[in-house]
Amino acid sequence: MSEFLGMDILHGGQFSRDQLEHIMDTAEDFRRRLETHKSLDLLRGYVMAALFFEPSTRTRLSFETAMHRLGGAVIGFSSAESTSVAKGETLADTIRTVDQYADVIAMRHPAVGSAAEAAAIAEAPVLNGGDGAGQHPTQALLDLYTIRRELGRVDGITLVLCGDLKFGRTVHSGVEIYKHYNVRLIFVAPDALKMPAEVTERLRAAGVHFEETTDLSAALKQADVLYMTRIQKERFADPAEYEKLKGSYILTREMIERINPRLVTLHPLPRVNEIAADVDSHPGAAYFRQAKNGVYTRMALLALVTGRVS
Repeated sequence: MSEFLGMDILHGGQFSRDQLEHIMDTAEDFRRRLETHKSLDLLRGYVMAALFFEPSTRTRLSFETAMHRLGGAVIGFSSAESTSVAKGETLADTIRTVDQYADVIAMRHPAVGSAAEAAAIAEAPVLNGGDGAGQHPTQALLDLYTIRRELGRVDGITLVLCGDLKFGRTVHSGVEIYKHYNVRLIFVAPDALKMPAEVTERLRAAGVHFEETTDLSAALKQADVLYMTRIQKERFADPAEYEKLKGSYILTREMIERINPRLVTLHPLPRVNEIAADVDSHPGAAYFRQAKNGVYTRMALLALVTGRVS
């Protein structure tokens, strides 16, 4: 029986190196199989509930695409306003209800810890598609897969994480995953948006080497991969603070060509103005390929947690 059967995917720190490599290999297998088949019958008869209490484009659509490519069905919603939550129903009761219908649950919710709350209630495995400013493990896994696809390796690279590191759930999950690899981490952020102390303390305890700076240009000189993130307006209680910080870092094609033409650029998307449009045509601009890789990675997770592959 697979160790993934029935597993909840809640945070980046839950995986071993062997488990990460197995997820990556399974995702790559699905990518290759989709080269010759539009869809597979692996999850025919299975139902995934996509519960998106918070806005989403890539995460929701790639989860749904992944389930359809595996031959399964999808139910769910894309906003809380269209559900009984708008009438005052609790998250717990929503999960108890949906658990009667679905074999697996993919969920995004604005509250930190909401995915863990859902997992404690549901019999179906819960895949966390983002819980507020907490964790986004499926994004971190597809980021890992993208790095492996783009560079052919993960060990030995220098990875620069830039932007909103305080509220950025993708980077919170990501660093918990990269600690299993020989990766040099450089964190670039304004002082007000630095990586949270509890995250850096865990990295130190695990013996992970990282550097912190506010200088993006200096970091780019050393980077194999730049992971750019947006300054998240929705996470700020004070709009004036957001306005002050929103343009802290803007990557342009000129910067890449001048500082590091071999740079691979990732972004969890959506972007606002932190990556100029002229970067899109750079060979190392991988963020839309990254979005596509979300389908393969989430196919792997869905097939593993339902026990349809081992």
